[in-house]
Amino acid sequence: MSCWMPGCPALGVCRGLAALPITCLERAKDLKTRLGILLHKPELGHRIGTSSKLQLGSRQRDSSREVLEWRESFDQLLKSKSGVTAFHTFLKTEFSEENLDFWLACEDFKKTRSKTKLASKANRIFEEFVQSEAPREVNIDHETREITRKNLSGATSACFNEAQAKTRTLMEKDSYPRFLKSASYQDMTKQATSRGINKRSHT
Repeated sequence: MSCWMPGCPALGVCRGLAALPITCLERAKDLKTRLGILLHKPELGHRIGTSSKLQLGSRQRDSSREVLEWRESFDQLLKSKSGVTAFHTFLKTEFSEENLDFWLACEDFKKTRSKTKLASKANRIFEEFVQSEAPREVNIDHETREITRKNLSGATSACFNEAQAKTRTLMEKDSYPRFLKSASYQDMTKQATSRGINKRSHT
């Protein structure tokens, strides 16, 4: 504490501390140490740890239920962030992740409000996914490709609707059933089911 200024209120405090016997200062330090030990008692740590475990358990139950919901419908899978991630990982093994990436790009595109950004994003998506021999060309028919190309001249949030719908149908009918049968998803459902059984056995 600075007390160099004349008349500083801290000056009296500093003089008062200096006048205290050393034993008083040592006792104060000892008291401070004991308070520190009390604040870090194992019981407190145990309570905090228990709270964390309860929160983690709740999250695990939610994620377990979510994993099992993915098999109810393709929509349920696409609604789940972790579901989309798991499906994307599976599509990579089949070298067809561009279908999901295109679908996600279209979803993001629909949220664009600026007309200038809408046009530039539309061209970028078309060049990356839709045009013939695009770097990540999606599997759509020639007619849908041409319709999408024409839509670019007056880009709106709906200009990829037909191409997106075709890609979604392809994933739902082809990739999604294989994902549900895949070893990775089967392992996830087993873990989710076992967590559900453990939860019931502890209640």
